[in-house]
Amino acid sequence: MKCPFCGAFDTQVIDSRVNDEGDSIRRRRKCTSCDKRFTTYETAELHMPQVVKQNGNREEFNRDKLRLSFTRALHKRPVPTEYVDRALEHIIQKILGQGEREIMARDLGEIVMQELRLMDKVAYIRFASVYRSFKDVDDFHDVIRDLD
Repeated sequence: MKCPFCGAFDTQVIDSRVNDEGDSIRRRRKCTSCDKRFTTYETAELHMPQVVKQNGNREEFNRDKLRLSFTRALHKRPVPTEYVDRALEHIIQKILGQGEREIMARDLGEIVMQELRLMDKVAYIRFASVYRSFKDVDDFHDVIRDLD
């Protein structure tokens, strides 16, 4: 690690601590040339896969867009925000666990539907109606029948 004060490359770690969430490490370092101390942080760099749309276009994974989908499906439903946050984390961990560079939008939608099904059945039906492009009332009946 290069010293930010004198530019020397010879520094030593004098203390390391994991943060409360366990997702980064804080390191206190000391330059062996100028004796100044400084702090560095180490975190894992994770790259989310690109989302491949039905028309073949690719776009970056967008956590905010995913949250918006949950917000729309759960509009005026009695579901705490913590549940949505937990579902988003579960989805992200599932996607990262696959280790792929791309994910089909259809597969992402199915994962979202699984989470909504566990969370709130009305929200699940709302999301399914848009996601699966329901054409008539029979489509609603089929999904409701599958819930039972």
